[in-house]
Amino acid sequence: MVPLNVKEAVLAALKELIVPEIQGIKREQGEIKVALNLTNKRLDDINAHLVDQSRRIDDTNKRIDETNQRIAKVHADLIQRIDKVYADLIKRIDVVNQRIDETNQRIDKVHADLIQRIDVISQRIDETNHAMIRLSELSVSKEDFYLRMTDRMIRLEKAVEELQKHQAA
Repeated sequence: MVPLNVKEAVLAALKELIVPEIQGIKREQGEIKVALNLTNKRLDDINAHLVDQSRRIDDTNKRIDETNQRIAKVHADLIQRIDKVYADLIKRIDVVNQRIDETNQRIDKVHADLIQRIDVISQRIDETNHAMIRLSELSVSKEDFYLRMTDRMIRLEKAVEELQKHQAA
């Protein structure tokens, strides 16, 4: 066993060395607890803020989802309308193309008819030109014939006069 004096001396030495250290540790522990409590309070505030932000983000996401659904609905409606307008446009273009084809056929028919009429008129003009040339030739021939006949008549009249003079003499 250890004598009591030694024990007391060791205890006294320990108290002198360890107690101030323990008191310092306790003081530091108290400061750490205060800092920890402040940090925990700050973390609680931050957590509350994060929860609020998370709720707001969830609300925003919900609104985004609703907006996306509305956009998808509008998109589908627009696609449907575009398809309908496109189909109507194609039908109208087909009708216009058909009318153009019919008009082209009518134009081709009128063109062929006009060509035929032009050919007939050209042929009649050619015939008229030939008739006028023949008439002109006949006219010249008649004038020439008339001049020759007039000249012949004058000669015959002179010959008759000379015969009458000859007979009277």
